[in-house]
Amino acid sequence: MGPNPTDRAKNGSKQSLLVERDGGPLGAVVAGANVNDHLVLEATMEAIVVERPKPTARRPQHLCLDAAYDNEPSRDTAARHGYTAHIRPAKKDGGPARKHRRAKPRRWVVERTLAWLNKCRALLVRYDKNWENYLGLLQLACALLWFRRLRRLCAPEVLR
Repeated sequence: MGPNPTDRAKNGSKQSLLVERDGGPLGAVVAGANVNDHLVLEATMEAIVVERPKPTARRPQHLCLDAAYDNEPSRDTAARHGYTAHIRPAKKDGGPARKHRRAKPRRWVVERTLAWLNKCRALLVRYDKNWENYLGLLQLACALLWFRRLRRLCAPEVLR
């Protein structure tokens, strides 16, 4: 992976996740720490492992993104994949970002999922040098999150 400028050019990696409303991971991508977030948006959307229902006029699908995605390529990518994008505006001229009255921030859902995944020590401290092995561990951790949610929601007799 690429060097991270905040760590004095040490190699690093970042996880890009697409999650559903309650924080269940749907797609995951690993990229270098020096890669801008909006550059891996397309790959993250294509990494969805379940079949996505088609958005309709009555049931549009929303995509909440933070200020790192406040640019035209990100908006185009979201529109091309059929999402209604809700992107937090980037701060301009050092002033506070615009606040929308009706828009609720949803970035915390992704941050909470990343915190759940960081309970796996192999993801928190990256020991693997091969990015494919690290991505496999990330996908396994995502599957474990879904299994734990299913176990909590379903009756114990169903999972035996």
